[in-house]
Amino acid sequence: MRIGLGYDVHRLVENRKLILGGFEIPYDRGLLGHSDADVLLHAIMDSLLGACALGDIGKHFPDTDNTFKGISSITLLEETGKLIFKAGYMINNIDATIIAQKPKMSPHIENMRENISKALNIDIDKINIKATTEEGLGFTGEMLGISSQSIASVENIKL
Repeated sequence: MRIGLGYDVHRLVENRKLILGGFEIPYDRGLLGHSDADVLLHAIMDSLLGACALGDIGKHFPDTDNTFKGISSITLLEETGKLIFKAGYMINNIDATIIAQKPKMSPHIENMRENISKALNIDIDKINIKATTEEGLGFTGEMLGISSQSIASVENIKL
């Protein structure tokens, strides 16, 4: 068994959709980024790639490549799942946290879990998502951005 850790952060800006876990959340701002800036999925992808020693999302989906400009992070997650399987690993579990002062995440977490489950073709019970605030502290507490952390475990199936 192997374990990987992922982290991502993006700035909140006007005139962008807020996409988290492949789900559009109604909010007056969205996250700035080359893709749809889904910090949750980016952290999950990095934790999965890290667990398999496959680098990070910047290596596989660089923001210098216009192919990925505006792309859905669900599509990138699907590709990450294929990379992991091709390398001989299966996903045991994913545990992720969204750090945001607003908006409230709990009403949307089940939709996020379903999207991730479908994209990675794994049982939904292997995915846990939590949300927390930073009690008004730091850039997330001041509502300047949203961050996410993820830890994932994988198992080598080629042994």
